[in-house]
Amino acid sequence: MAQISGIQKAFIQLHLSVMLAGFTGLFGKLITLNEVDIVWYRMLFTSIILLVFTGLPQIERKKLLQLGGCGALLGLHWMLFYGSIKASNISIGVICYSLVGFFTAIIEPIIYRKKISTTEILFSLITVLGLLCIFSFDARYRYGISIGVLSSFVAALYGVCNKKVSVGVKTRTVLFYQMSAGLVVVSMIIPLYLMLFPAHQDVLVIPEGSNLWWMLCHALFCTVAMYILQIQALRTLSAFTVNLTYNLEPCYTIAIAFIVFHEARELNFSFYIGIALILISVILQTWRATLSKK
Repeated sequence: MAQISGIQKAFIQLHLSVMLAGFTGLFGKLITLNEVDIVWYRMLFTSIILLVFTGLPQIERKKLLQLGGCGALLGLHWMLFYGSIKASNISIGVICYSLVGFFTAIIEPIIYRKKISTTEILFSLITVLGLLCIFSFDARYRYGISIGVLSSFVAALYGVCNKKVSVGVKTRTVLFYQMSAGLVVVSMIIPLYLMLFPAHQDVLVIPEGSNLWWMLCHALFCTVAMYILQIQALRTLSAFTVNLTYNLEPCYTIAIAFIVFHEARELNFSFYIGIALILISVILQTWRATLSKK
């Protein structure tokens, strides 16, 4: 049996993490709490799970602050992401995440001080075109789409910064301090978030019953397992490749939403054209990344 190369292993880790991410939108719909509560408890439960399994790893103060900053970006992205889902539906919320590749193609060269790749911009514009097809299909969801676009920008910034600050740190240590330090920062920015995006339901509610069960599953599978795989993939692949591949997340999530929530009834032909364009952009970038590594 042929040995799996480093690039192949990284892509396997990446696509497994994308599959797990596909369930994130489902949990966002199943959990009836406000998006602020979902994010706060997600980070809290994840921190506790990691503390149990990894203990309290030693880390220098500068690195702790950097990881905490990344955690704050991640928390803000999650709040906007769940806010988009609750303002529209699962399919729209996850489709907006497809713009992450476009934003990354611009942000990554700026932070790493390298030339902007024309090819990456072109691949990303295919995704943008797909999103425009989806955007035009129903005016009812434009508010949710606007929040989702902002969420994708924050997610792109997180992905690029995470690749930069996690160098030389164990994967579980990175995730633990992003969750725990990020939880502190997110707690501080929640009042500002609620001023910009007023809540339509009670905030700071203690999860009970099915909400508690879904939150625990969400933290274990769609946070701990997913981000460990993602961080490991980032050690080999570029942030652009990782973020663009995450455009496949809507395909998994929408399939689940069709089955569980019957959302197919709300979507029209232009939506499926948009999905096809997004899928093409991911395939092209995966092919390009594999060739460049070889």
